[in-house]
Amino acid sequence: MNLVQPGSFLTLHYRLSGPDGAAVVDTFADKPATLSLGAGQLAPAIEAKLIGLAEGEQTAFALPAGAAFGPRNPGMLQRVKLALLHQLGDPDAEYALGDVVQFPTPDGTGQYAGVVREVGPDWLLFDFNHPLAGQPVRFEVKLLGVM
Repeated sequence: MNLVQPGSFLTLHYRLSGPDGAAVVDTFADKPATLSLGAGQLAPAIEAKLIGLAEGEQTAFALPAGAAFGPRNPGMLQRVKLALLHQLGDPDAEYALGDVVQFPTPDGTGQYAGVVREVGPDWLLFDFNHPLAGQPVRFEVKLLGVM
């Protein structure tokens, strides 16, 4: 019987839910996910709960507020001038509360997202915290393969 260890390669179905019970990610109705434990594809606190589980096992666990994605960080709220957004992106774009906007990383090789939290006359307030930062989460998993 294969047990999950640090560095294991996993094939699994999983569901990650926030405090309202709504799934943020759910692979159970689609093809399973594959990942390498320790590669940063799951939060370290979630990975730690997988260690020692057996191939074929199905379980669920809850993590308290902030344990999975850290506490909410007020420093991750940033105002961005609309002029800059129009200069760097679509000059005709309009933004509303709750919109998710992709930004390039400083080195240009990746992206990160911010959620519009406030709309000012010539600026937007973006929240760059993980959507589940500071919140309790539930993680359900079915381990299909462990190598």
